[in-house]
Amino acid sequence: MEIENSCPYFFGDIGCWAERTDVHKAASQGQTTLLQHLIQSGASVNVVAVDSITPLHEACVRGQVECVRLLLEAGAQVDARNVDGSTPLCDACSAGSLECVRLLLEHGAKANPALTSRTASPLHEACIGGNADCVKLLIAVDARLEAYDLYNGTPLHVACANDYVDCVKVLLNAGAKVNAARLHETPLHHAAKNMRVEMIEILVEFGANVYARDQHNRKPVDYTTPGSPSAGCLSFYESVPMSLQQLCRLALRKELGTRALKVIGQLHIPKLLISYLSYQ
Repeated sequence: MEIENSCPYFFGDIGCWAERTDVHKAASQGQTTLLQHLIQSGASVNVVAVDSITPLHEACVRGQVECVRLLLEAGAQVDARNVDGSTPLCDACSAGSLECVRLLLEHGAKANPALTSRTASPLHEACIGGNADCVKLLIAVDARLEAYDLYNGTPLHVACANDYVDCVKVLLNAGAKVNAARLHETPLHHAAKNMRVEMIEILVEFGANVYARDQHNRKPVDYTTPGSPSAGCLSFYESVPMSLQQLCRLALRKELGTRALKVIGQLHIPKLLISYLSYQ
């Protein structure tokens, strides 16, 4: 078998799938005319290759929107899982293909598939890739903000660890728990490790605990370089109490939880207050 250098899945000496079909190849390469011909000729759109990868997985990981559309219309299993438990939606979110994500959801893809020890949720995958638009779309269909991955924690942990401020903003404003912990490590610990002042400020504005200690008994400031802007920022927050105004905003947002943005917009209060409570 000839091994293609462009194959996104490689397994050491055995190369790409020994059972990779023409349908897989056409879906991966965006060859819509060929794919349509194969489907009309009776080729299965649910054929699996080594590691249970389907043509739909292939099209999604490459962001081939029209191929995704053809496969779904031909009956491709929208929530098929590969050997790692990843669904096509996970792959589309990882690739940052908003149109593929939208198509999959329109065809019934689960935004909250059951997690295994080897797979992350679509929302985790979107945050790993820093794909804020995909994050917004998933949240709009009630993706679980606190989905927990054994190795990475919550989506907010992932966004902070990978230094994606836009994803952090979207998650927090949607109601993600700012002090969620993985082995006592909070998202703020990740922001401190990355020395990102902007991210630190955003997290603290949403109520991050600057005194939280991780499994090594270290606070976020302990992961910064002394004298750096991030160290100065965290030291300031440790020494200066929050204003009553900020505390009231946090209390209201905590009470409303994930309903906050919807409810706040319906309150009969000045627009300036609505903007403040909505972090605009």
